[in-house]
Amino acid sequence: MIIRSDETVDVPTSGGGSMRIHLFRPAVPGRFPGVLLFSEIYQVTDPIRRLAAMIAGQGYVVGVPEVYHEYEPAGTVLHYDQAGTDRGNFLKFDKPVAAYDEDARIGLEFLRGHDACTGKLATMGVCLGGHLAYRAALNPIVSAAACFYATDIHSGTLGAGKSDDSLARMAELKAETMFVWGRQDPHVPFEGRLAIRARLEEVGARYEWHEVNAAHAFLRDEGPRYDPALFLQAIDWTLRLFHRTLC
Repeated sequence: MIIRSDETVDVPTSGGGSMRIHLFRPAVPGRFPGVLLFSEIYQVTDPIRRLAAMIAGQGYVVGVPEVYHEYEPAGTVLHYDQAGTDRGNFLKFDKPVAAYDEDARIGLEFLRGHDACTGKLATMGVCLGGHLAYRAALNPIVSAAACFYATDIHSGTLGAGKSDDSLARMAELKAETMFVWGRQDPHVPFEGRLAIRARLEEVGARYEWHEVNAAHAFLRDEGPRYDPALFLQAIDWTLRLFHRTLC
């Protein structure tokens, strides 16, 4: 369906600042399930906007927060180059995990209270955002999560101090969660994927698991790692999950 993709909202945070959320939603009357979509380290780039638009066009209200709002002016987009990568990776490990968790709570509450949202919620994310989507899904108001090549879960190195508790908290995960990995992704090696899946089994999580022959960032529709066929397959998996749990 036709969507609106020109809205932003600056939501207050506890530190006195605000977090900008980019909204993508059907341009028709009605209420739709909400999806909080977390970006990679480059913030709300054109590929992330197109991914959000794809999901919104299937009948969802999608909110994309700027993950580094404390550090960068609202609207900042980091480039897919060495300087942008260095800045994004620096901030990923400088920002406290508690701040990421607060952002998720604020974003979910904002979506749940939006006039166009039914109140049913899912999370989705790629790379850094895959990890953040998983952590956001520890909130019991989230029904489903789609986590693509989520970095740092296996190593416990997200945020300031590089000492997160994501694996330890997995028993709190009640949302039905989908993990998708590229087998040629050096950021999450085979041993890391084994550790995550073993923990999911240990806690009895409701999850699905996909490993594909792809590199890191295969959903990003810019650059040499993009795989259009796998993109369509992954979107199908995601929409089936969301339809089953939210509609």
